[in-house]
Amino acid sequence: QKTVAACSLTGFIEKISCATSKKDELKSCRSAVLEAQVFWRFVSTMVCVAAVFAVLVVCRQRVLDRKAQEKVRKQIESI
Repeated sequence: QKTVAACSLTGFIEKISCATSKKDELKSCRSAVLEAQVFWRFVSTMVCVAAVFAVLVVCRQRVLDRKAQEKVRKQIESI
């Protein structure tokens, strides 16, 4: 299959029969290995993005908790 020009990129081909022109063409298909690599790259990217936003949420929550504690402390001092 590697000798066919349509297979040079992936090693896989799909035979397509055109109804209007009555021609048979060969089309390069995506391989399962490439699909798996793209999928796992996407998954790892999403995990990294989720981790970054989780850290940002924790930091923001700490800031808000500190502000709330400061507000309560000021209210207690004013009594």
